[in-house]
Amino acid sequence: MTHGIRMMGLFKGKPLCFVVDTTGSMADDIAAVKAVTASIIDRKLGTQDEPSVYILVPFSDPDFGPLKRTTDPEVFKTYINSLSASGGGDIPEMLLSGLQLALTGAPSNSEIFVFTDAPAKDKNLKNTLIALIEQTKSVVNFMITNVLGIRRQSPADGSQQQNPLMVRLDGQMYRDLAQASGGQTVEVSKSQLLEAIDILTESTSSSLVTLLQATRNHGKDEHFTFSVDESVRNLTIYITGSYVDFTLIDPSGVVHTNVRTTGSSIISSQMVGNLRTLKLLTLVGVWKIAIVSKTAYSLKVVGESPIDFLFDFIEESEGPFGGFDVIDNRPTAGGNASLLVTLIGSEVATVTEVTLVESVGSGQVNSTVEALGGGEYVVHFDRIPSVEFVVLVKGQNNNSISRASSGIFQRQSTTSLRASALNVAVDELDIVLEPGTPRSVSFSVMTTGEGGSFTMQATNDQGFTLYYPPSLFLDAGGSANGTVNITAPPNTPSGTAITLTIEAVAPSGADSDYAVLHLTVLPTVTDFTPPVCKLLSLNSDCPKNCKQSMWDLSVQVTDGVNGTGVDRVSLREGSGALNISMAAGNENVTLVSYVASCCSPDVQLVAVDQVGNVEICRYSGASWSSRVDYSILLCFTLLSLSLQPENVII
Repeated sequence: MTHGIRMMGLFKGKPLCFVVDTTGSMADDIAAVKAVTASIIDRKLGTQDEPSVYILVPFSDPDFGPLKRTTDPEVFKTYINSLSASGGGDIPEMLLSGLQLALTGAPSNSEIFVFTDAPAKDKNLKNTLIALIEQTKSVVNFMITNVLGIRRQSPADGSQQQNPLMVRLDGQMYRDLAQASGGQTVEVSKSQLLEAIDILTESTSSSLVTLLQATRNHGKDEHFTFSVDESVRNLTIYITGSYVDFTLIDPSGVVHTNVRTTGSSIISSQMVGNLRTLKLLTLVGVWKIAIVSKTAYSLKVVGESPIDFLFDFIEESEGPFGGFDVIDNRPTAGGNASLLVTLIGSEVATVTEVTLVESVGSGQVNSTVEALGGGEYVVHFDRIPSVEFVVLVKGQNNNSISRASSGIFQRQSTTSLRASALNVAVDELDIVLEPGTPRSVSFSVMTTGEGGSFTMQATNDQGFTLYYPPSLFLDAGGSANGTVNITAPPNTPSGTAITLTIEAVAPSGADSDYAVLHLTVLPTVTDFTPPVCKLLSLNSDCPKNCKQSMWDLSVQVTDGVNGTGVDRVSLREGSGALNISMAAGNENVTLVSYVASCCSPDVQLVAVDQVGNVEICRYSGASWSSRVDYSILLCFTLLSLSLQPENVII
């Protein structure tokens, strides 16, 4: 299981990833990204919220990438500052391909910001991205400028009018992806972008927790409640949407509205584009908020707290030792299910209730909770919602200071999940590709529901050529097998990682499932011979008083005519200075020089080629006479010891 790795990662800053449109109309947006990057780095540098890794993925049309990754904030600044806006051609861009590269190249639980002012050309990747979001549990935020749909091209291209229907459909697609990840879709003017980014990146704390999140794709009046415990700090509410009214009631009963937002509970209220931000005093207890809107909106309540949870869907293991196995894809619809919930950040808090809550509705499914100890709980559900849902955990913070406080806490998963009557499974998990050679990946599709023709789609983040059946026919409750053939180009570097996603969609289009595989490119090993060391020179005239003299040697290391090349040369024995360089005009020859004191007369070099073949090369700087003198002295010493009375055996 991955809990240990995730828990260690939670105490470092979240990985930060920017996916940036670099077409001609994005000059203002890129300037804002450059400014906010410097601000983030300066604000978080040296703190526990400093991002553990920085990632940049540019995209335009038809290009996207390459992904650039670094742990050095100054290097990331140079990546960002090298961005420039140019070209663009037609209006739609390769946005989803860029996002796919980010989701596969960034660590899990990353915070991803997508910057664009255009619709996406590669809409066919939407379901693939949702699968990757579910797998990685990364949060994706869309920062959209030019919300009226007029895209400014470069001066030579003039201006173009976007299709209003296309604009609305793409806007909904961005909202769907953000909703699936627990992110937000912020629509602002280009002049407001810097302010909006600055607001959202303030919430990239390593201790950020979600108390409540809800999305409504149509206008709907609704009431929500959320509990705030004493461990929470920096309580903030985000509301995205146009023409959204709210009424907020704090635990003391004070009422606030979007018209009147002054009072004891609200520290500040800010509206930028379609994003309203409310910073609140952290009053412990139950809060209530009512939303009135005739258009789509989202509501998100966050804070900072050490108390949070991790979860995985599990099933009973069929192995000899029993226990549970983690389910890597979607849980099966129509049946019962189990979760493994791990509470982190407190040794005294306990989980009392776990609920599956519909992401876009008010339905929920309750559970029975079984404590395993050590902060782990097995949670059993009789059924799973038929629509997207999130996991809501409530519990008791037994470290509560105030007796007046109940100590009740609640936390919610950011990622929306869904069940499926389908199951896509693969035969192999660790697959190696040889450059230039096709490789077949076998998979199976099973259904517990309807039969018919199931649409298949396979994608990968490196753009490698794929061949797969466009559809498979399954009987109701049946299964079928298929293969995906993938070929890495002959010049693909060794070690290249590929994420392959295989998806099946039911005949009705309302249900789907996926398998995500990670492949590695490795050439076939034909080099079984170690490198060769050739002594070029050895200069030594070491006297008996070794402290006053030095010796040196020069060695040429090669890997033969058919070798893969020398990977490295290191020092196994010896305390001298080692210097390694490439021969001028010949990258296949490695030159090694070594200088040491005569008191350290022996040296061993370890030469390793590109496939791991090893050769140990031994040399000595001691002269023959000094070695003879040393040998005579050693023999004389041993003879003297043997003549001592205590060494005589009677």
